[in-house]
Amino acid sequence: MKSVVLRQHGDPADVLSLADRPVPEPGAGEVRVRIIATPVNPSDLLYVRGEYSGVEAHFPAPVGFEGAGRVDALGPGATGFTEGQRVIVPNAQGGNWAEYVVQPASQLLPVPDDLSDEQAASLVINPASAVMMVRRVLAVPPGEWLLQSAAGSEIGRMIVGLAHNDGIHTVNVVRRREAAAELESLGADAVIVPDDGPIDEQVRRIVGPQGVKYAIDPVIGDTGTQMYKALHDEGRMLLYGSLTGQPMVVGDDPRYILAGRRVLEVFWLGYWLPRLTAQERGRLVDEVIALMRQGILWTSPGRKFTLDEIGAAVAQAESPGKRGKVLLVPAQSSASSG
Repeated sequence: MKSVVLRQHGDPADVLSLADRPVPEPGAGEVRVRIIATPVNPSDLLYVRGEYSGVEAHFPAPVGFEGAGRVDALGPGATGFTEGQRVIVPNAQGGNWAEYVVQPASQLLPVPDDLSDEQAASLVINPASAVMMVRRVLAVPPGEWLLQSAAGSEIGRMIVGLAHNDGIHTVNVVRRREAAAELESLGADAVIVPDDGPIDEQVRRIVGPQGVKYAIDPVIGDTGTQMYKALHDEGRMLLYGSLTGQPMVVGDDPRYILAGRRVLEVFWLGYWLPRLTAQERGRLVDEVIALMRQGILWTSPGRKFTLDEIGAAVAQAESPGKRGKVLLVPAQSSASSG
């Protein structure tokens, strides 16, 4: 089978290559899945660069943390699925950028008939993170203000829609002013651009001098620093990424460290999911699917690439102003190779 492998950490365009590997055989309680579609997520690219602390790479390493496919073979004792059935394939150790993957049956999720392959492939990381951050970890009450950065990203757009659905007001930070109209159409209450002045000052003009009680940031750097300064005395801020790779500063102004009770937290879905019971994970997935059906957690479809085009795929995924989620389609790789 064809499989994308990581030879060493570095720039994705330089260190990813296509390899021929034996088709894996499912062991006891395992299922072999033929991958239909698998997204190129920021977490995948952080892993490739060696900047993703949650998973250690053993070279040559497989890549790809989520996707969708069809059951191809059942190992001894594997139950709950039938050959040909569509399934969602969460893969905490990576390996979905391949034609086939083997996973424990207990980790797979059935795909409802009304959910497309493209939506199913990206069901876990972004939608589940949005729900966990807004509804579970922060538990933002209706009527409150939520501040977020990178609001034009796929997960940022989901957070806008989810907050609007839940009666939560949002202030959204974007780099490009032209993104404002689209976010407002999704229910954003306010959209701000750092070029118009310090984020904290803009936020306080919108929500009042007390600041916001809830904030979500995947950027860090100067953006994270200014967002922290926009917090209410008892504000909470979740960090779920580091797009700039730069540190944020919380101690340069005594007003924000010697008064109040501001809380700065880290959110990583890979930490939370294993700590949920099977029943809790089931309820989370059902909740995500219901919100997807309503169009609230909808993933924007982007360009599709075969495994042979992995270099072009990762370049597209990191291109400024790209639209939609980039997908790898291994089945098309097989078809094109004859």
